[in-house]
Amino acid sequence: MFCPFCRHPDSRVVDSRTSDDGLSIRRRRQCPECGRRFSTTETASLNIIKRSGVVEPFSREKIVSGVRKACQGRPVTDSDLAMLAQKVEETIRQTGASQVDANDIGLAILPPLRDLDEVAYLRFASVYQGFDSLDDFETAITQLRTEHTNRSQTRTTEDAPSVGTAPTANQP
Repeated sequence: MFCPFCRHPDSRVVDSRTSDDGLSIRRRRQCPECGRRFSTTETASLNIIKRSGVVEPFSREKIVSGVRKACQGRPVTDSDLAMLAQKVEETIRQTGASQVDANDIGLAILPPLRDLDEVAYLRFASVYQGFDSLDDFETAITQLRTEHTNRSQTRTTEDAPSVGTAPTANQP
C-alpha cells in the first residue's frame, strides 16, 4: 500500500475494524517514512461473468435497477430493494467464489423477491426464466399458491394450542 502523502511503497497497520455491513475491513495505517496516518477500506473482490464472457465487478445497484422494473407499480420501497440486494450479495459471497456467473445472480434474486412481492417475482421470473406461454405462468402461479398454502398451514399449526393444554390467563 503506497502512502498517499509521500508515495512510500510500504505502510504499517495500526488498527483494523470490520465495517457495519461486515463485508469490508477498515484499516488505519501509518507510513514508516513520513509518519502520517491514513485509512483504507478493503473488500474481497467479486466479479460477475456475463453470458457474453465479459467479466465485470459485482454491483448492488444493478440488482436494484433490474428488480425495480419488476416492482414498478407495486408497494415496494427503495429500502426493500436495498435489503434484497444485500441478501443477494450475502448469498453469493457465501459461496466463497471470486467469480460468479450472471445466471447464478438471477437465481439468487428469485427467493428473496418471492418473499418480498409475489407479483414482482412473477414479472422478474417471466423475463429471467424466459416464459414462453401461458402454461409457464400457470405453472409458476400454481407453485406459488402451493408454497403459500403450505406456509399458511404451518403458521396455523404453530399458533394452535397443543392438545391437552389449557390456555393460561394473565394474572396481575
